[in-house]
Amino acid sequence: MQLPDEDRTRSPRTGWTRSHWEAAADALLAAVRPHAGPRHALIDLPGPRPSVSGRRSDGLEGYARTFQLAALRVAGADGVDPHGLMERYAEGLDAGTRTPTAERDLADGDTTSWSVVTDRGQAMVEASSVALSLRLTRPWLWDRLDDDVRERAGRWLAGALHHRPHDNNWWLFPLTVGGFLAEAGIETEAAGAAVDRGLAAIETWYLGDGWYTDGRPRAFDHYNGWALHLLPVLHAHLSGDAELTARYGDRLAAHLDGYASMFGGDGAPVHQGRSLSYRFGAAAAVWAGALTGRTPLTPGTTRRIASGALRYFLDRGALDDRGLLTLGWHGPYAPLVQPYSGPASPYWSACGFLGLLLPPDHPVWTATEEPAPAERNDRVRELPGPGWLLQTTVADGVVRLHNHGSDDQPRDEVTPDDPLYAALAHSTVTGPTADLPDNRFGLETGPDGAISERGRIEPLGAGPGWAASVHRPRTGGRPVPGVTVTALTLAHGADELRFHAVSGAAPGTAVVHGGWAVTGESVDTRVDTGDEPAGLAVTGAGLRSEARCLWGLTEAAVRRSGAATAFGPVAAAPVLRGVTTDGVCLFAGAFRLDGPGATPGDGRARARVAPLPDDGWSLTVTWPDGSAHHAELRPERVRVTASPHG
Repeated sequence: MQLPDEDRTRSPRTGWTRSHWEAAADALLAAVRPHAGPRHALIDLPGPRPSVSGRRSDGLEGYARTFQLAALRVAGADGVDPHGLMERYAEGLDAGTRTPTAERDLADGDTTSWSVVTDRGQAMVEASSVALSLRLTRPWLWDRLDDDVRERAGRWLAGALHHRPHDNNWWLFPLTVGGFLAEAGIETEAAGAAVDRGLAAIETWYLGDGWYTDGRPRAFDHYNGWALHLLPVLHAHLSGDAELTARYGDRLAAHLDGYASMFGGDGAPVHQGRSLSYRFGAAAAVWAGALTGRTPLTPGTTRRIASGALRYFLDRGALDDRGLLTLGWHGPYAPLVQPYSGPASPYWSACGFLGLLLPPDHPVWTATEEPAPAERNDRVRELPGPGWLLQTTVADGVVRLHNHGSDDQPRDEVTPDDPLYAALAHSTVTGPTADLPDNRFGLETGPDGAISERGRIEPLGAGPGWAASVHRPRTGGRPVPGVTVTALTLAHGADELRFHAVSGAAPGTAVVHGGWAVTGESVDTRVDTGDEPAGLAVTGAGLRSEARCLWGLTEAAVRRSGAATAFGPVAAAPVLRGVTTDGVCLFAGAFRLDGPGATPGDGRARARVAPLPDDGWSLTVTWPDGSAHHAELRPERVRVTASPHG
């Protein structure tokens, strides 16, 4: 990808300006062009496998998602289209809507027809992208189409108004289609009803402070930014509806107040949740705040976060040698990919180019870049809605997310843990492993060393420097009878202490607590010696992961993975072990993840633990700077206070 020279005056952090975004968009669109089928109707990108919806759906996805990028590029240039993008996408719209079909594969005689929109079918998602793209480019595409093309395209899009979506962010896809069709005068009554249904659906999921669940009771991830906030705010903005813009814009601003801290100093978003191959789509909500004027961020901070995210991935192999986005994080990584994703799915990241709608003279493009929140000061911030604790450190720019509230469990059943949701912690520099108990605490439930899962996570609260939750461990798809685990994380600077109160477990049950898994071309270990409790550190790729036993945990060892992670081919994690005794047992460990540029602290947090008379524990943690946390930890109950001077 050929990009302009860096501008370190205007953009001292990333070197990137609007011209870099335009060049990146042009290169991404040029790379997909050779893979367009007849009349540009389906863009059939190469990949390791089709999605569960089949190749025809994947080809429609290739058209729709790259159309969104083309629309942002042309609309942002006020219709200037030197590469003929609108002509090609108009031709594809004409060809694809002539004879929509339910056929999943591409037959020899029909390699242009789009998939029909059905209940919970992938075409509903792509109809949303097509509708939004048509809305953005209406003067340069839709208004110039022949009447019969508009009639056919409108009929195909209207299928989204009359079919049922999945009960999650999918309700916003008919909303997006409805917003365009109402504006175009097509099925206006049904279009308005689809908008109303979408807004009503997300209303039931809004928890306050800018956070939505994604249909399931405790499903929190980047979809908050690239769907649940983005699509309602864009609809309100494009409609010119001041009331809707105020309602959803204010929610977006509240969301960004915390979400902006989820980008590391290297530009990376926190590696958590599903559909992570959308990568720099995580910047969409940041741009939306600037577009609508509903943001707590300065223009220079907005561009720094967004440019940092795009550059992070383009610098780390997100494109293959053909210039195509791959299914993965840095490069291809199959374990990260969900069954619904096909070769074109990563182009949902096109929403990350939303900033191109802002004119070149907008302050977001002209202001000097300012530091992102993770670059300003060490901070631990609670997000009570999702039950998270964000811990950022300036020296290495690492963001750590301590999870006491997101499990992605369905409402009516409990499914196996997904490590991208159920782990105790996630970060901008690490990803989960397939065969290590990294950032997991559990009971050892069998001779093969398997440990219990969290299942449903019930948040108990979050406050300054702390977050807590309770879960009922599960093994083999069933709860461990009578056992509960009440978990508390305390964090300060780069240090974190994790406490787990286990009640109801049989005496002699082994427990395991894994720390951060670091990844690199190789990993090394260092075992601490001396009078300290058992502990060790693992290093790799400039990262250092430390774990020490504090209470109840008595052994420390290193576990190495036999599989790659999204960050590299080799991984290892420190693992602490202990054994339950009678009554309510407490297990506590000190953990720390340092990135490149950090120096391990001179001091260590000190923990004083004492039993309470009613099956609980009194905890006092004194941090190296003299500040302290005091807590009472009982089964399913936590009370925490903080003091600045111990």
